[in-house]
Amino acid sequence: MLEKIRFDRLDHTDLNMYQCGIEDCSPGHYWGPAVRDHFLIHYILKGKGIFQVGDNIYHLEKGNGFLICPGVVAHYKADMDDPWSYSWVGFHGLKAELYLKQAGITMENPVFKYEYDNYLENCINEMIASKEPSKGREIHLLGLLYLFLYRLVSLNKNDNYTEDEKDRKELYVKKAVEYIEMNYANKISISDIAAYIGLDRSYFYSIFKNYFNMSPKEYLIKFRIEKACYLMNGKNLSIGDISRSVGYNDPLLFSKIFKKVKNISPREYRKKFFE
Repeated sequence: MLEKIRFDRLDHTDLNMYQCGIEDCSPGHYWGPAVRDHFLIHYILKGKGIFQVGDNIYHLEKGNGFLICPGVVAHYKADMDDPWSYSWVGFHGLKAELYLKQAGITMENPVFKYEYDNYLENCINEMIASKEPSKGREIHLLGLLYLFLYRLVSLNKNDNYTEDEKDRKELYVKKAVEYIEMNYANKISISDIAAYIGLDRSYFYSIFKNYFNMSPKEYLIKFRIEKACYLMNGKNLSIGDISRSVGYNDPLLFSKIFKKVKNISPREYRKKFFE
């Protein structure tokens, strides 16, 4: 049996769900070595198998779970004599890694044990049951994901995780990028971004520049110009339309900034697509 659901990705939330499923594996069934672009937790319902990440090989069975992190090469395989069945949930978001750290499940410690009850299994089963689009479906699924992670966090016996300064700064920067990506077409200032995050403007400027090696203003300009370049692939919008679409109501100012960034005027840049 194999059941799975994939979802449209919402990339501007603290937590968003990518996929979920359940599978009864055949003997020797395997995945990888390969990488994912999101976090993926498998929870073993019965049987056995191995999970490998880096040089570490874990022999797992019913009640074990394992985490695959984005960009990390991983491999897993069902046992030949007693192949496992597992359910899984894939997710990402600005706070996904933070919640996993609070649960004690990390890239360095990717395996966990849960034998208290059927709570985790039931959460994923209810996710899978939401196959058909319906009013409030996304809210329901996200609520189940939060409950799934909450259960893992609340039962973490090694509760020695404290959010350090590096984690906080990284979250601030991600929130800033989120704000820019959602509001670049509007008239926004660095003070607006700092206020959205809840930071002093000078402190925000400092951590942002340290993280990206460019100021928030430079990042905003670069982001707007890259969006403008994308819009120039089509013929439907004039240069003035594109200027307004990326947050510049003055086309002359837009052309000046564009040329400074790309060393070519918007019209000259556009000609390259239609010559």
